[in-house]
Amino acid sequence: MDFIWILFAFGCGMAAKSFSLPPSIGYLSAGFLLNFLGFQADDSINTLANLGITLMLFTIGLKLNVKDLLKKEVWLGSLSHSVTWVLLGALLLKLFALAAIGYFADLSFYTLGLIIFALSFSSTVCVVKLMEDHGEMRTRHGKLAVGILVIQDIVAVIFLVVATGKSPTLWALLLLSAFLIKPLINKLIDQVGHGELIPLTGFFLAFGAYELFELVSIKGDLGALLVGMYLASHSKASEINKSLMGFKDLFLIGFFLSIGFTALPTIEMLAMAGLLTLLIPVKFCLFFFLFTQFKLRGRTSYLTALALSNFSEFGLIIASLSTKNGWLTNDWLVILSLAVSLSFIITNITYNYAHQIFTRHKSFICKYERKSKLSEDNFIQPCDAPIVVIGMGRVGMGAYKALDSQAAGQVWGLDADQGKIAWLNDNNVQAFCGDAENIDFWENIEIEKLELILLALPQIQDIKNITLQLRHANYQGQIAAIARFDDERQEIETFGVDKVFNFYTEAGVGFAEESLAMMKPNKQ
Repeated sequence: MDFIWILFAFGCGMAAKSFSLPPSIGYLSAGFLLNFLGFQADDSINTLANLGITLMLFTIGLKLNVKDLLKKEVWLGSLSHSVTWVLLGALLLKLFALAAIGYFADLSFYTLGLIIFALSFSSTVCVVKLMEDHGEMRTRHGKLAVGILVIQDIVAVIFLVVATGKSPTLWALLLLSAFLIKPLINKLIDQVGHGELIPLTGFFLAFGAYELFELVSIKGDLGALLVGMYLASHSKASEINKSLMGFKDLFLIGFFLSIGFTALPTIEMLAMAGLLTLLIPVKFCLFFFLFTQFKLRGRTSYLTALALSNFSEFGLIIASLSTKNGWLTNDWLVILSLAVSLSFIITNITYNYAHQIFTRHKSFICKYERKSKLSEDNFIQPCDAPIVVIGMGRVGMGAYKALDSQAAGQVWGLDADQGKIAWLNDNNVQAFCGDAENIDFWENIEIEKLELILLALPQIQDIKNITLQLRHANYQGQIAAIARFDDERQEIETFGVDKVFNFYTEAGVGFAEESLAMMKPNKQ
């Protein structure tokens, strides 16, 4: 069985990629196809699914700033959307029931409310995978979407406690002592080095937190998320996160496959699921309206709302719980599974064209902006510095220091991570926070004063997106970028970047030149 689902997942994933769709859509299709052919999900798939979700939440925590959750647009935006969605959605479903449409006809208003509540959550797996695939996890809209998801996860845990009557034990209070032993945990992480112990440390912390929280009757996934947040300030948080990325993506294949194994649908069930997906535009409009009311820019509101416009795997947990308690029939578990799957497909397809749609309809989208903006969305440009390094990671910082040593005061850095920018400023680096993929950013600075832009970014899609925005903003200067592989270098050059440096080749050349320079004094 193990090789069969690997074969189908690989084949369907490749098929999805050939149509420029995310492989996750192929994995969903593989699950339904295997189910249709008579295969049953075994323990290995369910185990992989649970491992993937736990690792994903842990890695989210490693990149999450707690202060982001305290922003009004995050916590109040999330809660306001949930309340409004449940009220409005329940009324819409009641109209379906009054019209005697299929499975809706026999449902009580209480049951309709339960269904719409299950659909109020957005998929953490879908949205995070989407942001990672597009390289937008650290953008303004990416961090806002993740913050909303975390608040939703907290609400979900509270609901499960109330619905199941499974309250945390008194031993849960001992979890607060974790703050007292943080120096010891930090010292332990410092001692693991940079080898194979790094990913193992991530596994130990993520699953150790899971088991510890389950032991005191708190949802283990929440424990993995909180421990990730607890360790986010550690210097090795980024290194641990990168070491787990491949494992997390592999394990999440089990999650997408497991949805397809839920049950086989009938045509009527598929029609009911399709009817529920008609509520997705309502979800989008509610998010977009609320975000603009919180003074977010139109582009940020639009992209965040679009990413969150799907249904969550948590809806399946509610459906499963409801069927066990007799609140819903088993057919509804199938219908909601289909609705969740369809929403994943819709979100992944539409988001592929999100930036093109915004560029085409920018004036319409931005007319809903408030006149006053949040302070962090305003940008002051260092006008006398014509060189910009975008992406202040290790490569970007290396480029910045080299340029600044030759043209002091003529270079500045740009990064979407506000925490990183604050640290750089404290260390006398002229760096600013901004989203280079946002056309608003480039249109609100004096772009004609820029002569050279270096894209020190690991994701090829980021490089292409920024290059496209620069062309739309009529940038006339030079663009340089880095690539890891020759095929990526050719693709970026074809896209319009003036100079592309192969990361590994250039590092080798630089290493050789510096080493040869050491020999010259000896020869003299």
